[in-house]
Amino acid sequence: MTAPKIGRTVAESTPSWPDAPKPPKGAPNILVVLFDDVGFSDLGCYGSPIDTPTIDAIAARGLRYTGFHTTAMCSTTRAALLTGRNHHSVGVGCLANFDSGYPGYRGKIAKEAGILPEMLKPHGYRAYMVGKWHVTPLTETGPSGPFDGWPLGRGFDRYYGFMDAETDQYSPELVRDNTPCDAPGTYETGYHLTEDLVDQTIRFIADHTADAPDTPWLTWLALGACHAPHQAPRDLILKYDQVFSRGWDVEREERLARQKGMGIVPADTAMPDRNDYVKAWADHSDDERRLFSRLQGAYAAMLEHADQHLARLMAFLDEAGLTDDTLVIVMSDNGASQEGGPLGMVNVMGPLNMRFEPLDEKIARIDDIGGPDTHTNFPLGWAMASNTPLRRYKQNTHGGGIRDPLVMSWPNGIKARGELRTQFTHVSDLVPTLLETLGIEAPASVAGVAQMPLEGESFAASLKDPAAAPRRRPQYFEMFGHRGLWKDGWKAVAYHPPGRAFDDDVWELYHLDRDFSETNDLAAVEPERLKAMIEEWWAVAETSKVLPLDDRFIARFTDNAARFHGPRNHFVFHKGMGHLPTDVAPDVRGRSYRIEAEARLGEGDRGVLIAHGDATSGYSLFVENGHLHHVMNVGGQLVTVSSDRTIPPGLRRLAVACHRPESGPRRLTLLIDGEPAGAVETPLGFMNMVSWSGLDIGRDRGSPVAPYAAPFEFTGQLRKVTVTMDGDQRLDSEGVAAAELARQ
Repeated sequence: MTAPKIGRTVAESTPSWPDAPKPPKGAPNILVVLFDDVGFSDLGCYGSPIDTPTIDAIAARGLRYTGFHTTAMCSTTRAALLTGRNHHSVGVGCLANFDSGYPGYRGKIAKEAGILPEMLKPHGYRAYMVGKWHVTPLTETGPSGPFDGWPLGRGFDRYYGFMDAETDQYSPELVRDNTPCDAPGTYETGYHLTEDLVDQTIRFIADHTADAPDTPWLTWLALGACHAPHQAPRDLILKYDQVFSRGWDVEREERLARQKGMGIVPADTAMPDRNDYVKAWADHSDDERRLFSRLQGAYAAMLEHADQHLARLMAFLDEAGLTDDTLVIVMSDNGASQEGGPLGMVNVMGPLNMRFEPLDEKIARIDDIGGPDTHTNFPLGWAMASNTPLRRYKQNTHGGGIRDPLVMSWPNGIKARGELRTQFTHVSDLVPTLLETLGIEAPASVAGVAQMPLEGESFAASLKDPAAAPRRRPQYFEMFGHRGLWKDGWKAVAYHPPGRAFDDDVWELYHLDRDFSETNDLAAVEPERLKAMIEEWWAVAETSKVLPLDDRFIARFTDNAARFHGPRNHFVFHKGMGHLPTDVAPDVRGRSYRIEAEARLGEGDRGVLIAHGDATSGYSLFVENGHLHHVMNVGGQLVTVSSDRTIPPGLRRLAVACHRPESGPRRLTLLIDGEPAGAVETPLGFMNMVSWSGLDIGRDRGSPVAPYAAPFEFTGQLRKVTVTMDGDQRLDSEGVAAAELARQ
């Protein structure tokens, strides 16, 4: 840009305009489709019987990678995928749900680690983000932010999606740009989050194409599928009853046979033994097998449903003439989840709060599975089958946790059609690969902040050459104390049971290039190699901010909540606010508290004063038929107390007080103008989590906590709602740990 010449008049002056950033010649559009908790074998093109024709077609006009590795969890994979660096190095050593106070565990991507849209923007790209974010501390997702870790604060131009690890697919916790918003439909109107996210993706690309057709774009579509809750159309769920009635043992064998036939795995790949706590399918009762088949069907239906809507997006790219110039990346963030436990869950919020689901209760609700008042997850056996032929699951550093499908297609740039690539690749390698493909360098600084070097290694050569050189750098893994190191085709790995001394962990050694499924432990045969790899793991762990090792799970959540809220025990909410995320809402778990609304009521006024949660768990204080009501919904079991008298018209103080004694049941007491108006005792309460859904004032949007029709907005004049908590909070750590272990 030349400087403008400024004279006394326009006639004596010469204008000048800055040069717009120019994209690299031939720069493609980039579409990243990120699935959640989808196992190595779950796509049709990786050996599954689940119908994924859209993804299979993308693979047929491009590449499938069989040695692609992630980080074992969702936040961590996203951090590495966005930055091109190791997740501990950038401050996301574990979930974004907690900040452990150590550099590698802040739950937030460091400013020194620019993310892909920040790298591409100086080169003329626009960037759009749709779906799950989960790399901002959840305590920073409230109405006051800070917003510097939200998508728009990190280089994306538009955002529509959800910030947390998961959300209800029929009643999601949505954000548009930096503002919470309601879903544009309900279960009753046919709404499902996957369809909505694809609609928004198409809208962003269509708007861009209309406005700037010659400008390349990055669009990041991070689906909720197939993270729990597994929710999908009923007809698709029922379609899979017969498919999966044969059970996980037969399913694993059939998937492995298909994988061998496709070349996904070597012909001599061995099937590992069943994972711990997984029984033979034949050893379960008829009712258990029927239940487990339906739970797996909900998962499969969620995946097929996502593929169906991905077909709409791909058809739009065709219609708009964008397909040939778009690099499409389809992947999963980690292996299939073990969080459904050995017997699966119809509503996981019950066990999380120490209200366990007996088999007869699950069977009674079998036709509800996948619907709006369920929070389902499949049992370990089906997660094991999803990860065929790999061992263990999400959270673990064995293959089942970190080896995932990766499909890439770019008709104008990748000439391969339906080919396989077997090189070891890591999620941190994607950014270097894209930068090399575009012919641009990673920036030395972003927004004035000097940048740390990239740690991933480009595999761009393999896009063209199936015999491209393998990765040179070793790659470490760590999650909840599970550890691993890949180097030159070998892998050292240690499974870490919670609470065991790290020095007591047993390290295993596999020649991964010859042992795809990690079944031939060579630790005793190659002790010196193993010793050297363990020492290298410790060295890399120190430089990559992995230390200190921390195997606490529950304590991280409870410590984070205590640190965030501190001594605060008083919250005031005024009419008009809402969509307060769970992590910044009043923490009423395991304590005494009082909720009081000031409202002016006339004859016939009704509606919700405050509600936190949804149909699977939460609480609500509301007015109906002239009476005050409080519902505490613990994993779908309702504890209800109604006032013993009507509420007089006028300005009133309407309250519920929960008293938790040292022992015995909780007591819930309603109060009208400070006077008791009804009470109930219950052994139930919120132990681990109130809900994934947030808090509302004056209404209960989406999926209602109590049996009324949402949003059930309050028709009177609501002045404010005050929540005051006693200092007696006592989370039952042993009970919470037991509940959490039941999910693993």
